Amino acid sequence: MGFDPARFAAPVAAELQCKLCGRVLEEPLSTPCGHVFCAGCLLPWAARRRRCPLRCRPLAAAELRPVLPLRSLVQKLEVRCDYSPRGCGRVVRLRELPAHLAACRYGPPRDALPAGRAEGGGQRCRRSGGPEPGPELRKEALRWSRREKSLLAQLSALQSEVQLTALRYQAKFGQYMSHISSITRDLTGSQRGKAGEPKPLTIMLHRENDTLGFNIIGGRPNQNNQEESAEGIYVSKILENGPADKAEGLQIHDKIIEVRPKETNKQKKTQPTKQKNQLTNLVD
Repeated sequence: MGFDPARFAAPVAAELQCKLCGRVLEEPLSTPCGHVFCAGCLLPWAARRRRCPLRCRPLAAAELRPVLPLRSLVQKLEVRCDYSPRGCGRVVRLRELPAHLAACRYGPPRDALPAGRAEGGGQRCRRSGGPEPGPELRKEALRWSRREKSLLAQLSALQSEVQLTALRYQAKFGQYMSHISSITRDLTGSQRGKAGEPKPLTIMLHRENDTLGFNIIGGRPNQNNQEESAEGIYVSKILENGPADKAEGLQIHDKIIEVRPKETNKQKKTQPTKQKNQLTNLVD
């Protein structure tokens, strides 16, 4: 949480106020999108919501960065003494406030403090007959206490971040494995389809206007792979509404292995020879 604006001697600019708690920035942290919030406000938010509080982009706790120049600017602002209701009229800079409070004569009498309790609410330990801690020592203890709270908040946020990241990667891993299994099945089916040789197809066409309704082109041997030679005659075009267009099964790039006139009962049918490419027998 930030500092109470009422503690400051002058109005604080809106740029120095947290958009989450509405108070003056305490240990300011910056998001990748450039927005600044209190560390105590932003770290728990990033761990729970995983998005900038202004809803402009996703956010992770590891992406947050301290804004030291802004922190220094806030520490230079003047604040009233916490004991001003008791009569203290001092106005000091925020960074000097702990030292002033430790020495302020308007503070509560030390005898009024509960036994064994320090001014900040912490446990006070000292040896019997030993000297009281000085102002500088108390100031240092207060500074380290705040630092400890900030580090604990960051640690909690990072632990939540690690747990969420592990869950996300586990879900992604399951998706990837499912996708790989699907690709493997598709490849296996494709290889099986390639391994099987195509069946020869016989198509009977009747000439219309002295044409069968398709064009042909001559292929050439495959210089890279003699076993997959493209030598032969192939269908290059099928005329629209022609005899070949009406026939079921004839397609462009089909290889023609035999062309023969319509057989009579006296003619013996020739069995087609199987090839590696798609085959088409034509009967005129």
